[in-house]
Amino acid sequence: MSVLPIGTAGARGGAAGGASGRLGGKVALVTGASRGIGAAIARRLAREGAAVALTYNSSPGHAEKVVAEIVADGGRAVALAADAADAEAVRASVLGTVAAFGRLDILVNNAGGGTLGPIGELTVDDFDHAVAVNIRSVWVASQEALRHMGDGGRIISIGSVFADRMPIPNGTPYSLTKAAIGGFTRALARELGPRAITVNNVQPGPVATDGNPADGELAGLMTGLTPAGRYASPEELTGLIVYLAGPESAFVTGATINIDGGYTV
Repeated sequence: MSVLPIGTAGARGGAAGGASGRLGGKVALVTGASRGIGAAIARRLAREGAAVALTYNSSPGHAEKVVAEIVADGGRAVALAADAADAEAVRASVLGTVAAFGRLDILVNNAGGGTLGPIGELTVDDFDHAVAVNIRSVWVASQEALRHMGDGGRIISIGSVFADRMPIPNGTPYSLTKAAIGGFTRALARELGPRAITVNNVQPGPVATDGNPADGELAGLMTGLTPAGRYASPEELTGLIVYLAGPESAFVTGATINIDGGYTV
């Protein structure tokens, strides 16, 4: 694990930042947040007052840019190198967050991925990697976070509507692993109820990112299946994340919430 040198600069004082904003005084860790949905979530949580740690794997330049944007906007942020497929790196990213800001209140399990292909052509290594990134990293990050998170904390996982409706062939590892997040969410919500820690699963539909552009190979199919008739921007997901991370959502736990333009109706 490494920390980018610009990590903890910023205008807000104190280990966890200031008290302004809906999430003032809170500390959040967003995994896989150098680009796309994760980056949008990190920036929005920071604008709402949280100090934010974000992990990256292969894009340190993008992670550095996100941190710089947060700092320029008066926030506090740190970027941590952590491959979601490496359980010890995931665990270290939680420890790095606590070391940087003194606590952890909000965990957003955003890192994910997987290889597409016919089941007969995929290898066991392909399957194991999807499990490691999409399931094991969520479990490990949540387990370690709970060792540092006080009562009333928040765990939010970013799943996928492909858990419910896979529109193309060749997506078995991705669909299977994303479907597992719903079961994990319900079980952990039951376990953590006495601590008032909420656990929720957000399943985006088509969202325009570098890896899934709105004019990409699947765009025609996905927009045709989506009543809204378009891809969302990553920023359109962030309002729901802020709600689930904040005090107003204290009675929302164990839920899987689709934000998909009607894709699953």
